[in-house]
Amino acid sequence: MLLELKSETQVRRQWPRWLSYRIGLLPLPVFVLLLGAVAALTGAHALTEDVSVMIATLAAGGFLCAWLGGLIPFLRRFGAPAITAAFLPSYLVYRHWLPINLVGTVTSFTKGTNFIYLYITAIIVGSILGMNRKLLLQGIAKVLIPLFVGSLMAVLIGSVAGVAIGLPLTKIVTLVIVPVMAGGVGEGAIPLSIGYEDIFHQSSAEYLAHLLPVVLFANLVAIIMAGCLNTIGRRYPSLTGNGLLQPPSNILPLPASLNVAPIALRNDQLCAAALFAISLYLLGIVSHFLLGFPPPVTMLVIAVLLKVSNLLPPWIDRAAAAVGHFFAVAVTYPLLFAVAVALTPWKSVKEALHPANLAVIVLVVLTLVVTGFFIGKWIHLYPVETAIVNACHTGAGGTGDVAILTAANRLELMPFAQIATRIGGAITVTLTLLILRFLTHGK
Repeated sequence: MLLELKSETQVRRQWPRWLSYRIGLLPLPVFVLLLGAVAALTGAHALTEDVSVMIATLAAGGFLCAWLGGLIPFLRRFGAPAITAAFLPSYLVYRHWLPINLVGTVTSFTKGTNFIYLYITAIIVGSILGMNRKLLLQGIAKVLIPLFVGSLMAVLIGSVAGVAIGLPLTKIVTLVIVPVMAGGVGEGAIPLSIGYEDIFHQSSAEYLAHLLPVVLFANLVAIIMAGCLNTIGRRYPSLTGNGLLQPPSNILPLPASLNVAPIALRNDQLCAAALFAISLYLLGIVSHFLLGFPPPVTMLVIAVLLKVSNLLPPWIDRAAAAVGHFFAVAVTYPLLFAVAVALTPWKSVKEALHPANLAVIVLVVLTLVVTGFFIGKWIHLYPVETAIVNACHTGAGGTGDVAILTAANRLELMPFAQIATRIGGAITVTLTLLILRFLTHGK
């Protein structure tokens, strides 16, 4: 009896300590319960695509991977949690170390729901509506300058380096440099492969097999560099705005709605803001069918126009920002886990590790980052934030932006990251195909 009392007393003493230790967002006992339930369902082949089951599965996997990355003493400051969540599950799938039924269910759910766009919608709309209006206008106008200069320098330096290594200039530009800055897979590598097939009369599948590893590895390099930039910002505080793109000294004071003490938001306001953000994305889908524009780009433009015109009531700004913050905190690592399992083949990552390709890819990403850093400083933007936005020009679409900004701990930059990735990628693909078509027809 005495032993039982002592044991019960020890458990009660340890319980607050266990609750204070977290795996991701979850206290240790909650995480153990969640992981145990998912493991039991997986072992019984009872894992389903029900939303509640998938939320538990992705949360357990994503937070566990991020926690493991955070245990690495040196690399955790360079984005190791994001890198681990984005690539470790892919390796485990490749090695067949994850149960087949778990992989199949997560893949089907991720592809079927395409919930990454819900995440991007919440982040973009929340970030834009939560920003200072004047700062947003000046930031967009200025961020295009380092992006344009960085792209030109990346093409020039990457081409010279590729030729010096012994690679043909045409191949190094079309198969390495351009894919790095094309905006990801769905809106970069795939359109490029189809355009190359039309111009060079070779199979688009063969081209895609070359382009996909380049895109994935460039994204990995950008994640690492974003982590390094975060470390630079912590060490040299004068170089960073901690998520703010430019110093507020030459900006008008914040609007009264954003310059007062935080006001508690009602649940109906949060719900309305979330549905408002989704409605903007639906408008983007309509524009895609009518005009061919990517939905996130259209959504970004509409959100900016609404913010600039000051048509929305202040509570929507605050509520949208709160919804975006919730998604940034709660959904980022589960999302990276899902994408790694379902959409990131490790075989393609391995193929990108050819020494010549690797050297050029690293140089292209580094050129964009360094150019963004110094051009940003020159035009009075925060150098660290500008370099991070330039790094997003090499991201693998929306997922890549999430991983890069998570590694940099600056998800507030998502609107500018989307400009770099979506608009910068679309311009890169369009100009490349137009120039190649002109050159081939001119022969």
